[in-house]
Amino acid sequence: QIQLVESGGGSVQPGGSLRLSCVASGFSLDYWIIGWFRQAPGKERELVATITWSGGTTYSDSVKGRFSISRDHALNTVSLQMNNLKVEDTAVYYCTADPSFNAVVAGTGVYWGQGTQVTVSS
Repeated sequence: QIQLVESGGGSVQPGGSLRLSCVASGFSLDYWIIGWFRQAPGKERELVATITWSGGTTYSDSVKGRFSISRDHALNTVSLQMNNLKVEDTAVYYCTADPSFNAVVAGTGVYWGQGTQVTVSS
């Protein structure tokens, strides 16, 4: 069964850190573009970060300098390290995969995970 499964979400105080993981099963993430999106209640889905098969990365301005996306080919996993978390980072975080960078950026990736909740509050 082909699927993406996110984990690592939770509740933290402002300034804290979390590390999200996106594990693929049923297919290899090699040569796929991976993106992390988030959606807060009442807001549109927002692209947070992307990573190419060779390790090229992009970040939204809202997380640049605080979040870091990486991939482990051996573990078939993409991670999102989130540091210095802010209240406004509260959202459900989703990973997506597609062979096309444009499709990932457009939010039309072929595979999506079920999401993991991140809550930042004092």
